[in-house]
Amino acid sequence: MTQDELKALVGRAALDHVVPGTIVGVGTGSTVNFFIDELAKIKDRIAGAVSSSHRSTERLQAHGIRVLDANEVESLPVYIDGADEIDQRGFMIKGGGAALTREKIVADLAERFVCIADASKLVTTLGRFPLPVEVIPMARAQVARRLARLGGEAVLREGVVTDNGNVILDVRGLSITDPLPMETEINQWPGVVTVGIFARHRASVCLLGTPEGVRTLSF
Repeated sequence: MTQDELKALVGRAALDHVVPGTIVGVGTGSTVNFFIDELAKIKDRIAGAVSSSHRSTERLQAHGIRVLDANEVESLPVYIDGADEIDQRGFMIKGGGAALTREKIVADLAERFVCIADASKLVTTLGRFPLPVEVIPMARAQVARRLARLGGEAVLREGVVTDNGNVILDVRGLSITDPLPMETEINQWPGVVTVGIFARHRASVCLLGTPEGVRTLSF
């Protein structure tokens, strides 16, 4: 199966986790695009969606799905999104699409996080995928120096401005064996908006696309 076929497979499987009559949290990225296209088929059975990016909002609205602002909802039963990496404990690296801050905001509203990914995203230790950090522009060099002291090499993602008007540093060379303390530390540095470690907001379930079908991991 091609990677797109695997993504389509988990996009369809994620519909089983949508709670009828409720508002659905929707993430960002190529795998999520397949989920949005599937969600359109049952749009009359949901109350709407809260989206984590302009791109997802546009795709949802193009399908006629009502998109609410995050400030209009108090909670969501489920948030469905992809990951750049996920480990066996449900900890993730996210932000390859530069939407990590809004993704974390929507994840914080949700009771459950359902991660949809192909099997290549499952890792033993996080860090092979460069860790994205959203940074206020004036703090870019300062934060990069602090990341270097952790053993990482931070590179500015050229030509990228987030939906929030900030920049992304991609950090290579980290082996993230204990994600929660690292997330907590980096998040408190001045100028950091969000680090792409999702440990506090880890996955409840991962639907993993494999050539043999969808493998479900529960955490």
